[in-house]
Amino acid sequence: MVMIHHRYATVDGYRIFYREAGPRDRPTLLLLHGFPASSLMFRHLLPRLADRWHVVAPDHVGFGLSDAPTTGEFRYSFDSLTDITATLLAQLGIERYCLFVHDHGAPIGWRLALRTPDAVTAIITQNGNAYDDGLQPEFFMAIRDYWREQTPQVEAGVREALTLELTRWRYLSGVTDETLIDPTTWTHDHDLLSRPDNDRVQLALFLDYATNLALYPEIQRYFRTRQVPLLAIWGKGDPIFGPAGALAFATDLPDAEVYLVAGGHFLLESALDEVVPLLRAFLVKHL
Repeated sequence: MVMIHHRYATVDGYRIFYREAGPRDRPTLLLLHGFPASSLMFRHLLPRLADRWHVVAPDHVGFGLSDAPTTGEFRYSFDSLTDITATLLAQLGIERYCLFVHDHGAPIGWRLALRTPDAVTAIITQNGNAYDDGLQPEFFMAIRDYWREQTPQVEAGVREALTLELTRWRYLSGVTDETLIDPTTWTHDHDLLSRPDNDRVQLALFLDYATNLALYPEIQRYFRTRQVPLLAIWGKGDPIFGPAGALAFATDLPDAEVYLVAGGHFLLESALDEVVPLLRAFLVKHL
């Protein structure tokens, strides 16, 4: 039986929760979760990989079991979340790692790669964009409006993403058999979103998300220059990041492995048995 350790570290004065499994002398896989989830999204994946690799999955500040300071106490941005992650890696003595990124975890992972390109041995992206392709217009319309103006009326549209209904929709949309999705996933996420001031936290990150699109050309140059091994595995029914986002990686990485799998945004909840063999084959090849 693979043992999963549930640990805390103090990083820049904040208590950061992370899950860790596997032998520390093996190559490391860093799992970065998306919105509105936490490292809980990797609870079934960790034991499937930790027999052979060292796996670390932190909760970002403001998410999961990590500290969630108010927006007055912490400047919420993707640069700030990257700073915390980089410091955590340094404290754990992790100098080289394979990235696994999802949703919000992708721009954090891309920043890590741009800061220390030699540290990243390979990349797995599961519905984590690095191109304008695949950004579903219906979903991003309200967010793009919010980038242009932060009026109460526009903000109300973005706040829909923080409701229980929309959180549930993120998990179920694009999934053929909804009974495969554990309802505690979206209720857990919504409970954490509902903490005092966490609405302002998420609004700050939605506003800062515009910086990620501005960073895409630099990320794409990184891909072209480094030719880092990359696996893009996508829930093809994702209403947020569509399949075109996965196919776009081949533009700059001709050897990228791209798989479109039946499922939605949280593919590990409904298609784990299909995803794991693809992950393991990629990791065996490149780690």
